[in-house]
Amino acid sequence: MTLATLGEDGFPDARIVLLKGVDDRGFVFYTNTESRKGRELAAYPKAALVFLWKSLKRQVRVRGPVERVTDAEADAYFATRPKLAQIGAWASQQSRPLESRLAFEKAVALYTAKHALGAVPRPPHWSGFRIVPHAIEFWHDRPYRLHDRIEFRRDAFGGSWTKTRLYP
Repeated sequence: MTLATLGEDGFPDARIVLLKGVDDRGFVFYTNTESRKGRELAAYPKAALVFLWKSLKRQVRVRGPVERVTDAEADAYFATRPKLAQIGAWASQQSRPLESRLAFEKAVALYTAKHALGAVPRPPHWSGFRIVPHAIEFWHDRPYRLHDRIEFRRDAFGGSWTKTRLYP
């Protein structure tokens, strides 16, 4: 999915992230909280998501506030990751300048040796974020740009949803 945040410089920033969960509270992904996106979400805890299925001619847009997942949720998901992905979470200083690929490979080797036996604990700088949807728009491509757009918007108190058809 595409995740859009507000950058530290005031400009929008977008990137593809992996959706790891959907529940009645929202859409969840995991990352290094010290990465650019982690810092942006901490400073401006609002985000937008876009899911695109080009072959189906459909997209879904989501907007809403962002919250951190619980430590228990982050721990549970981290434990399911392959060991090398867990090591990578320790070794990567995500989004920061990297002097060389060799420096990163050395960090991977260091953490591989450090966590050679037993389970790899979740790094304190690695967690998940949940986008709590306040608006969800479903878009369906139609010939001649006469698309269908239906938006669901949650009331100010996070309760009921209203449905509105939008012009393309």
